[in-house]
Amino acid sequence: MSKIELLAGLHKDFESIKKIDKNGVEYWEARELMPLLGYKEWRKFEGAIQRAKDACGTSSQEVADHFVGADKMIKIARGTKKEAFRKIEDYRLSRYACYLIAQNGDPRKVEIAMAQTYFAVQTRKQEIFQELDQDQKRLFIRGEVKTHNKKLFDTAKKAGVSNFGKFNNYGYLGLYGLTVEEIKKKKEIGKDDVLDRAGATELAANLFRITQTDDKIIKEELFGEEPANATHFEVGRKVRNTIKDIGGTMPEELKAERHIKELEKARKKRLKSGLRKKINIKKK
Repeated sequence: MSKIELLAGLHKDFESIKKIDKNGVEYWEARELMPLLGYKEWRKFEGAIQRAKDACGTSSQEVADHFVGADKMIKIARGTKKEAFRKIEDYRLSRYACYLIAQNGDPRKVEIAMAQTYFAVQTRKQEIFQELDQDQKRLFIRGEVKTHNKKLFDTAKKAGVSNFGKFNNYGYLGLYGLTVEEIKKKKEIGKDDVLDRAGATELAANLFRITQTDDKIIKEELFGEEPANATHFEVGRKVRNTIKDIGGTMPEELKAERHIKELEKARKKRLKSGLRKKINIKKK
């Protein structure tokens, strides 16, 4: 298996164990992360966690914000009349905490080496994204939305959804508090697709709605139109509440941007212009 395939597998596994709390905040459980990083014993993995916590403190971050104690009770006696339980230590980890654990894990483990590469790639992607201007960010996120929307609709179809217009509307109702037609009217965009006229911030909110709905339907093995619609609405509403909690602008209040196709045409024009310049330089 190639390195790219291993990284793709790690990305899938890492994202598949991600959880979302009632406030819409993502987290990972240390006990579930442990085998992904090649550890079989909690005692040894705990050493990596402690080193990561020390590194977190050194970087002037609040350790408690990234490593939250989450002890749990597990059954230790089965098949008996009297059930017995034992408390085990666990943590709720932020994405940054997972990164620090990978950086402070046993470098001899292949899984740790792959995780370090994975986080380095993800960090570089984020750095590149931050360097993009607003139009480039719009193009990038709109592409991501299209890709994940197709995946969500495929998941919804397998879950028994046949009325995709209704299913889609429930997501918008949750996130915007408005139907698709009401959003178009408020933003005065006529018959244009809502997301084709959305800015980077609005698109990012919709991307989160789409990916989290997809994950929830799959993880909870939902089936039927009503459960799927209700889930789409619920996730959209949680994203909306998160925006409200952090003092962000509600998506329906964000102004409509020029159509995404105009940006695509401008990008293609720039690429053609750049290609012509290269050809002329070579001719000289």
